[in-house]
Amino acid sequence: MSQARRDVETDEELEELLGFLRDARGFDFTGYQRSSLGRRIRKRMADVGLDSYSAYRDRLETNADEFGALFNTILINVTSIFRDTDAWTYLQRQVIPEVLAEHGPEDEIRVWSAGCSSGEEAYSLAIMFAEALGIEETLNRVKIYGTDVDDEALRDARAGLYPTKTLEPLSDALREKYFEQNGARYSFRADLRRRVIFGRHDITRDAPISRLDLLVCRNALMYFNVEAQTQIIDRFHFALREGGFLFLGKAEMLLNDADRFDVVSMRQRVFRRRPGDAATPYQPTPVKLRSNLGGAMQHMARNRQLRDLILDASPGAVLAVDAEGTVVLINNHARVQFGLTTNDIGRPFRDLEVSYRPIELRSLIEQATHERRTLRINGAERRGGADIQFFDIAVHPLVGTAGLPAATHITFTDVTVATQLKAEVKRVREELETAYEELQSTNEELETTNEELQSSIEELETTNEELQSTNEELETTNEELQSGNEELETMNEEMRTRSDELDETRAFLEGVLASVAAAIVVLDKDLKVKSWNRGASELWAAPGRGGRPAVLRARLRAADPATAGGRGRLRQDPRPWCPGGDRRRQPPRPQHQLHGELQPVRRTWRRRRAADGRGGPRQRSLLIRSRGVG
Repeated sequence: MSQARRDVETDEELEELLGFLRDARGFDFTGYQRSSLGRRIRKRMADVGLDSYSAYRDRLETNADEFGALFNTILINVTSIFRDTDAWTYLQRQVIPEVLAEHGPEDEIRVWSAGCSSGEEAYSLAIMFAEALGIEETLNRVKIYGTDVDDEALRDARAGLYPTKTLEPLSDALREKYFEQNGARYSFRADLRRRVIFGRHDITRDAPISRLDLLVCRNALMYFNVEAQTQIIDRFHFALREGGFLFLGKAEMLLNDADRFDVVSMRQRVFRRRPGDAATPYQPTPVKLRSNLGGAMQHMARNRQLRDLILDASPGAVLAVDAEGTVVLINNHARVQFGLTTNDIGRPFRDLEVSYRPIELRSLIEQATHERRTLRINGAERRGGADIQFFDIAVHPLVGTAGLPAATHITFTDVTVATQLKAEVKRVREELETAYEELQSTNEELETTNEELQSSIEELETTNEELQSTNEELETTNEELQSGNEELETMNEEMRTRSDELDETRAFLEGVLASVAAAIVVLDKDLKVKSWNRGASELWAAPGRGGRPAVLRARLRAADPATAGGRGRLRQDPRPWCPGGDRRRQPPRPQHQLHGELQPVRRTWRRRRAADGRGGPRQRSLLIRSRGVG
């Protein structure tokens, strides 16, 4: 009992805190869902170290900056350019063409982005219309309103500056066309920016913008309770023109407004206001009480009216069937969901479509009545055109005072979103499992590749060592070659020096041979002529060095004592030789060394007469045999 009392006191403190926020700053959060609202306020209280609403209210009264931190915690500003691409693609391909088709070439198109946060949604609408109409026509015809209750988010929206990550859903062509780089961020183009009007607006309290062709309010209604959602939808219905489109978020549906909105795409949450003045949502007709009725009768009528109101306020569709199978009760949700009316009360249940769609209920009613227990069917599927709905159905038998079956209470709980989420979670889980298996396979391949790379690295290291060793050997060989090259250069220099000396000696000897007047012939050991001078050429008719060496050789052989059996042996004259005709013997001449040993072979006195008949000088001929230079 004390715990329940503390819970009541906590709820009262939360309501007082919400009233204080409304009166102090003009933010009315009384229409928000208490569970999510209380959770976010408690999160902020935990951040500042407080554990009671009253203490946190005192902090707000003493610290004005705390309001901003609290509002940032409560107001979830989660948005991006073309968030939920599939829904925006459907809007661009199916809805925008119809909006344009219903207007003349000069008519104004009015669009409202309610709860626009930092403006990405409003700019997405501007880009979409610019792509459909062209930039010039969009500047002339389209007007886009972006509203929110968060002033800080609106400042960001008016600036129109976004980081690269926010623009990732855009292609490079669209980003270059509609955004200009400003440092590390991108700003929306200025001419289209003037067609987007941002302002503060509370959809639960302020008057809506009227005559709209398209109203976008995504993932904002989910934070409000049923009563606040009803008020907001009433304002949206008033704001839209006939045939205008309402674009909601994935977590939001219009299940109780079939008489005011047509479903264009339940999957993408696109609805359209029905033509004409739509009727107000169903309200039970109040019981007219006669003034002459007693107090007990008035009390019973009042209780019946309250019962109808309570049934209509229940979140699910409710039907009641008596023991004879006649429909005795249909609440507002059941009428909207299954197309029933108050005229269907009193009809046999078997004549209604709901008795066999989405599931056969007549046999279940008999089973629940016979077994006297509640039967539950989860995930019953009901198809309506292209849309699919899922319901959890409970069949509960009601027993009268005598213990006999009195009626059967049937409730339908719409679990479409939850079922779709479960299917999505299952699909994502399967994809994750597949991705995990692929990741495992990739890891194994990576490990194998790492091992191969390690082996390759080791081989490369070994090869590197071998190359280093080879390089060292090559360096050693290079040094040896350099040393050999230096030696060869030294030897070449010595050879050049010797060659120069030999050339000089040869020139000297040739000069000596040429300067000697006697005939000189140089032979090798095989009696081959090596060289002769001019005297030899004149003496043996050898015309220079290019003459006839064979004739010269024959003549020399004939004169050689070693040839022809001593024939032609030279006789040494015992008498000394004297110039001027004195034939006294002269002392022997010294031997000369020229390409070997020079030997005097023969002295011959000849007289040669010139062609003119005059006598020539005596000439001496020397045969020089070369024994080879050692």
